[in-house]
Parts: sequence; C-alpha cells; structure tokens
Amino acid sequence: MNQEQSGQATAPPTISDLTFASFKIGCLSFGGPAAQIAMMHRVFVDEKKWIDEPRFLHALNYCMLLPGPEAQQLATYVGWLLRGVKGGLIAGLLFVLPGAAVVLALSWLYLAHGSAPLVEAAFFGVRAAVVAFVIEALIRISKRALKTRADYWIAIASFAALTLFAVPFPFIIIAAAIIGAFLIKRKAPAVDALTPIRQPSAAESMRAAALWAFAWLAPLGASFAALGPDHVLSRVGALFAKLAVVTFGGAYAVLSYLRQQAVEIEGWLSPQQMIDGLGLAETTPGPLVLVNQFVGYVAGWQVEGGGALSALLAALMAAWMTFAPSFLWIFAGAPYAEGLRRNTRASAALAAITAAVLGVIANLAFWFAAHVLFRESGAVSLPWGARLDLPALASFDIGASLICAATAFALIRLHADAIFVVLASAVAGVALNALV
Repeated sequence: MNQEQSGQATAPPTISDLTFASFKIGCLSFGGPAAQIAMMHRVFVDEKKWIDEPRFLHALNYCMLLPGPEAQQLATYVGWLLRGVKGGLIAGLLFVLPGAAVVLALSWLYLAHGSAPLVEAAFFGVRAAVVAFVIEALIRISKRALKTRADYWIAIASFAALTLFAVPFPFIIIAAAIIGAFLIKRKAPAVDALTPIRQPSAAESMRAAALWAFAWLAPLGASFAALGPDHVLSRVGALFAKLAVVTFGGAYAVLSYLRQQAVEIEGWLSPQQMIDGLGLAETTPGPLVLVNQFVGYVAGWQVEGGGALSALLAALMAAWMTFAPSFLWIFAGAPYAEGLRRNTRASAALAAITAAVLGVIANLAFWFAAHVLFRESGAVSLPWGARLDLPALASFDIGASLICAATAFALIRLHADAIFVVLASAVAGVALNALV
C-alpha cells in the first residue's frame, strides 16, 4: 500500500515551508469556515501530506468545542502539531493577517467615502446579499444541529429567549451546555486509537496558559489604566474579550450578540453599518469574524473626538481581543484534546450548544430581514418589559427583496462562490439605483 492510500503523513515541514503554505491559505481562504477548513485540508493533508486524515479530524473536533473562530484555531492546532509553538503562531497569524489588512483598508474606504451615491447603491445590494448569507447559514447548520427532538426544542427556546425576552447571549449558551451535559442522554462519541503527537506536561500547559492569558489581556489592562474604563478603546476591548469566551458556533452566532451590544446598547454603529460590515467581511479572505475589526474601527472613528487614529487603535484592539485567545486555547488545551473527545458530557454539551446556536442565527436572520427588506421598522414594547423590533409592512422594499431572493438561490441551489455573489449583488444595487 502506498503512502497516499494509507493516509500516512510525511516528515514535518521546515519553518519556511510552513510559512509559505500558511500564507497561501490565508490569502485564498474565502467563503466562510467550511470553505476555509476545506482549503486547509487540501493543503495540509492532500497536497503536502504533512498530517494524516484522522489527526486532522481529531484537531477539528477539538476546535469545534472551543469558543471563537474555529478555522483559525484549526490552523493554529495544525501548525502546533507540525512545528510546536512557533509553528502554531505562524499558521494562526498568517491565516488572519491577509484578511485583516484588507478589512482595515475597506473600513477606512467605507467611512471616508461610503456616503458617495455610487458606493451607497453598491452597499444597498450587498445588504440584501447578507440576508441571503444568513439564511444559507441557517439551513446549512440545521442539517448538523437538529438530530433529535430535544435539539429542535433547544433551538426554538433559544430563538424565543433572544427575540421575545432579550435574554443575553452568554446565558443561552451556558444554559444549553448545562441542559446538554446533564439532562439529555446521547450516545457516547466514537473513540479511535489516535495517539497525540505532542503531550507536554501539566506544568508546561499551565505556563502556556498563564503566558497567553497575560498577552491576551495586557492591552485591555493598559487601556483601563491609561484611559479609564469608559474610554472607547477600553469599552471595545472589554466587549470583544467577553465575546471571545462565550461565542460558540461560529461567526453568525457572534454577530447576534455583537449586534445586540454594539448597535442597541453601545450605539457605536447603525443597523445598516452592521450589515455593511458583514458584507465587507464576506468579500475578504480569512475568518468571517473579521467583522469584529470593522465594528471596532467604526466605533473608534465615530466616537466624539475620534478619527483615523482612534479608529485604527480600536480596530487593532478588537482584532487582538478576538484572535489572541485562540493561541491560549490551543497551546494550553490541545494536549488534553484526546481526553476531552472521550468525555460523553462534553460531547453532549457541544451538541446542545450547536442546537442553541441555530436559534441564535434564526434571530439574526429575523433582525437582518427586518432592517434590509423593509425601509422602516419600529420597536414594540412587550408586556414583560422586552422590546421587539418589527418592520413596517407598508415599507416593504421590492428591489432589496429581489436581490435577496436571487442571491439566496445562487448560494443555496447553485452553491455559487461567496465573493462572486457579493460582487454581483453590489452591481445589482448600482443598476437598480440607476433605473429608479
């Protein structure tokens, strides 16, 4: 049996080879986590054969248990397996940096020139496409999230808790994890005989955890000490630090909580700007959660006394708070990933969280549709004190709805490339504006 048939990995790469391959992945990883993970599999497993199939899936399973961007965590995990901490840093950073640079440039362009009629018309089309992206994510995640009757009830309860009762996102995730771990019986996960490549001691893992926890929170601590807790830089850092530890389920789950905090509570940006930010992130390589950097940039730009420098610092703070924890989770926790996979309660908790995330994404789809497919919406006070954002039916936007329907068909039925869909929607927005 030859090497390709057996799935056996070759010798670990040199640092320069890993750097080149990681940079290639970072520049070409468009289309969300599924496409990015597929790109990593193609490079690391199929082309380079630096890691075999079982170990790649083992790494992916562990990263799915973590909060934050699973694709970046997977890149970090694979780099760590191949070349230790240095390899993990290279693979994790180069997965993010190309897209982060592009989002930074687009954020400046958006705020400096976004009011131009042509640019505004393009973003009209992009907003309609974003609704289709969220609907497509809802359908895709439902296929792996809804496996039992309990999963359906968890998803429905999650949607109702967010939409009707304004329950904070972290409470929903914690409640789902507890219900899954202790109240719902599931089959034990399949366990293979895979032996971890690297198995540091507990002391080494504790040192890694302490070092990366300090590195992660140091900028936030410095901002609190120098500028105070009410400065926009401190508030941006605090929000994204909190997001980093509670947002299971990928970028669309992050967006629901981020929208609630950044738009409704902090008032850093408008609903339209939030949707535009997601559209920008959809067109760039790297993790979709780079939308966090856009939100930080807008917050710093629009705050009183802000501007380009304030925006840049807030964007960097948002990006660091979002992505630095991935190195903490991998370098401190990956050595124990195999044991975690054998834990039935951990597996059941993850399944329940995945079902809850579906309800979170449904809430996000409802909110986006209300603000994109209708020109006007208003908050309705509910008897128990919560407020429900409902669209004004008379303000239904036919043009936005047609673009949304077309992009949804392209994504769901034709499996069209994400960047092509976004660009085509922008062109449709410009054409529609010219007609009317």
